[in-house]
Amino acid sequence: MNGFLCSYNLNHRLICVAGGVTAVAVSVVIVKKLWPKKKKIYPRDTVILHQVGRGPYAPSLSPFVVKLETYIRIAKIPHQIAHGMTPSPKGKWPWIQYNEEKVADSELCIDFLNKKFGVDLNSRLTPYDRSVALSVGIMMEDHASWCHAMFRYLFDPEATLICKAFKIGKVMLWYYQRGIRKLLYTMGMGRHTKEEVTFFLKRDLQAVSDILGQKKYLMGDSPCEADCVVFGQLSQLHWHAVGNELETILTDEFPSLAAYCERMKEAYWPDWEECTTRGFTTEATK
Repeated sequence: MNGFLCSYNLNHRLICVAGGVTAVAVSVVIVKKLWPKKKKIYPRDTVILHQVGRGPYAPSLSPFVVKLETYIRIAKIPHQIAHGMTPSPKGKWPWIQYNEEKVADSELCIDFLNKKFGVDLNSRLTPYDRSVALSVGIMMEDHASWCHAMFRYLFDPEATLICKAFKIGKVMLWYYQRGIRKLLYTMGMGRHTKEEVTFFLKRDLQAVSDILGQKKYLMGDSPCEADCVVFGQLSQLHWHAVGNELETILTDEFPSLAAYCERMKEAYWPDWEECTTRGFTTEATK
């Protein structure tokens, strides 16, 4: 159910990573660098979370990676991170591997893990609360994420963050942005002006802020699955909207959401700095 369908296209050398959408064109050099040179053998009965690499200021440039890894941490599921360009059978990232089973799409991964490990982060929720939580998650992934993608990939003509992260030049950037523009236009968001997209995004954020209210987490004193979804999306606005007009939107206009991000980080990411490149200054150690 990911808002951004990541597809691996050998002809175009595209990687989708996103903020919390993701389709990033990557040069042949990067692909060769990250492509596994031999089949890796992973420990049994351990969830292997496949992703393309760590982000500069948050654990990933993809909200879906942050979402899934946060869920795994909250659920305390034994896992191991696998960085690289090996795509899932569906050509999507992130994806998980558990012994011989492979699952793609963050939502399907969570469903699989719930059943495999007997996890239910929504167990305390009423049917009404479950519906609200599900709805806000869908809104963030299938609407707000597209709004953010417009700023990250198109309204920032230099796409500074992406260029630095994947070391792509102007030619590859032009090639990649052309594909992104077509994708966003086809799905509808790309037909709107910056002012209209800003209106949509702020309306979504206000809705999340209103639902959160004074609570510690989205639906109460403990996190549910929707917290993983919302945190994944907000992580891109709070830490990865570097260089575009959304860089301070949470701290300036939605301080309760900025504080929420910090709470989630403190509670479930004590090793946050180790899971980033610290602003492109070093290699992530986890």
